[in-house]
Amino acid sequence: MSQIPEDLKYTTSHEWVRVLSDGTVQVGISDHAQDALGDMVFVEVPEAGGAYPARAECAVVESVKAASDLYCPLSGEVVEVNPALEREPEIINRDPYGEGWIFRLRPDNPADLERLLDADEYAAILAEEK
Repeated sequence: MSQIPEDLKYTTSHEWVRVLSDGTVQVGISDHAQDALGDMVFVEVPEAGGAYPARAECAVVESVKAASDLYCPLSGEVVEVNPALEREPEIINRDPYGEGWIFRLRPDNPADLERLLDADEYAAILAEEK
């Protein structure tokens, strides 16, 4: 069973979002996604300073099984990327909700967070996929 922390928001494409105290959000892929993909071998992070609309392709994760696009969960500007992933992409497998975060985003409209899924809604989507 995948871990689904209650304090995060989720997308149907398996990204998670954590709101930080400065108003930015951290973004990564869910435990379910990293498990389905398998051992990570490469992460192409978005460019810091880049602006993305919601649901736009913004990063790529590659595993031994496949490459998968990541989608920006909210419109905004990337303010930081996780530099550790360049050396150790497998951090995502070990700690998808902690050290395995992929980028930080400054949302254009923080109210858009309300459109994302809560933990129960995300769990229901995973149950439907089975």
